Amino acid sequence: MPRISVLLPVRDAAATLGPCLESVLGQSLREIEVIAVDDGSRDGSGSLLEERSRADPRLVVLRTPPRGLVAALNTALAVARAPLVARMDADDLAHRDRLALQVARLEGDPRVDVLGSRVTLLGEPARDGMRAYVDWLNGLLDHETIVRDLFVESPLVHPSVALRAESLRGLRGWRAFDGPEDYDLWLRAWEAGLRFAKLPEALLDWRDAPGRLTRTDPRYAPERFRALKLEVLLRGPLAGARPAVIWGAGPIGKGWARALEHADRAVRAFVEVDPRKIGATIHGAPVVPGEGALAFAGALHLAAVGQPGARERIREEAARLGILDGRDLVAVA
Repeated sequence: MPRISVLLPVRDAAATLGPCLESVLGQSLREIEVIAVDDGSRDGSGSLLEERSRADPRLVVLRTPPRGLVAALNTALAVARAPLVARMDADDLAHRDRLALQVARLEGDPRVDVLGSRVTLLGEPARDGMRAYVDWLNGLLDHETIVRDLFVESPLVHPSVALRAESLRGLRGWRAFDGPEDYDLWLRAWEAGLRFAKLPEALLDWRDAPGRLTRTDPRYAPERFRALKLEVLLRGPLAGARPAVIWGAGPIGKGWARALEHADRAVRAFVEVDPRKIGATIHGAPVVPGEGALAFAGALHLAAVGQPGARERIREEAARLGILDGRDLVAVA
């Protein structure tokens, strides 16, 4: 019986599949199974998988018509035998001790349900800001810091994660919808009360290729992330008729105001530090300085400024005013 099942979706990945398989099947932990789902590849990936599986029976190969990432992951999950499951992508590389370290932590710490690791970028990033994003998520190591920034961006790299199979099945696996399936899973896990952690070691070499789905598929556009965040906020911190105050009257803040209006949720004010904006009206709401935020008792404050350091400055000012982070303030950028 394997101690962990690795779920590996594959679509036309022949160029990178060999090194990926070497890194997973060459793990220091031997009691594993790798469930590779060939999702309708046309480049010979399926044949490469079957050839390798004949040499190593720990590699289980399932071949399906092209149905997409979510279907491939749920197909693999349905046959996984281990009490723990790990994600892996066919263009990434796992550190030799990745699975041993993740299994040791999950088996030894029942308080953790979803366990990531730090990651290292493989090659040059395909877009500006990727290194800053990796630096940010590599700094989120415990449940409290991960949850604190959960509505900023996905705080876990999907193929770096291991989690309890029972917890994942309790969430009914991945959800097929018009949005990011990994971020949706973390949000649903949070709503279900699951706890997160991240190992301090960099255990995954993560490739940011121009052709990745997150670059080419509209399901991963910023608007889809915002819509998903708002959907969860409306079930939680914004439930009922709770109004919102938006910190930041720039493009991100205005985008949130439009989304809230579309959801029939009132925006009471914008909070700004730019004196040229203070006193104006945007989307029918006044623009006020930080002190003015206190006039809107009971509102949820949304930190919606994307410039480096802005989130920390907003949190500091909110704390000075007695606005509690996590209860009355949520960072969304």
